[in-house]
Amino acid sequence: MANPRILIVLTSHDQLGDTGHATGFWLEELACPYYTFLDADATVTLASIQGGQAPLDPKSHLEESQTDDTRRFIADSAAQIALANTLAIDQVDAGDYDAIFMPGGHGTMWDFATSSTLSNLIEAFDEEEKIIAAVCHAPAGLVNVKTSAGEPLIKGKVVTAFSNSEEKAVALDTVVPFLLETRLRELGAIFEAGPDWGAFAKQDGNLITGQNPASSEPAAQAVLAALK
Repeated sequence: MANPRILIVLTSHDQLGDTGHATGFWLEELACPYYTFLDADATVTLASIQGGQAPLDPKSHLEESQTDDTRRFIADSAAQIALANTLAIDQVDAGDYDAIFMPGGHGTMWDFATSSTLSNLIEAFDEEEKIIAAVCHAPAGLVNVKTSAGEPLIKGKVVTAFSNSEEKAVALDTVVPFLLETRLRELGAIFEAGPDWGAFAKQDGNLITGQNPASSEPAAQAVLAALK
């Protein structure tokens, strides 16, 4: 497919439970796919649950979390303008895009998991047999998504996401509203994970998932391959 149109959806949630700390989306999980897609001549649109400025997890802005892509994104005025002016997902029509890609960050555990607007949008992509991709915590957006037959979208599908062991390693397993790996398993997903923090992505039909920030690159490449 020449010049595919890819919708990237970000969290609008900026509070890490009751900790008093800020959260949001994880910069690497946006920046890497953003440039993977743009450099492949895709048209990329940024959206978020509420629209406007999407909140960045401040920890993902620390020097130890930077990559070539994150530095490029921070210095890219067009990217920063797009990030400050994301579309609200209730203004988005799935028919205008060939794929949806959802970066993670802990914010998604709150608003992705509870947004019926997002669930309906993902269901529209699925009904049109378009690519649905989510990385790290963003598969939280899949937990309430149903197929046209009324079954959980992920039931019987091979998926990955931020694992329980990774959540415990960052000491947020008692802060998040639920453990993502556990919830995906409860919904009937065939959950697979690689070693903590290693790149690991899975594709099952039109569904592509990545485990953690390092997995955003293989997940994004899988989206491009699927669109071809």
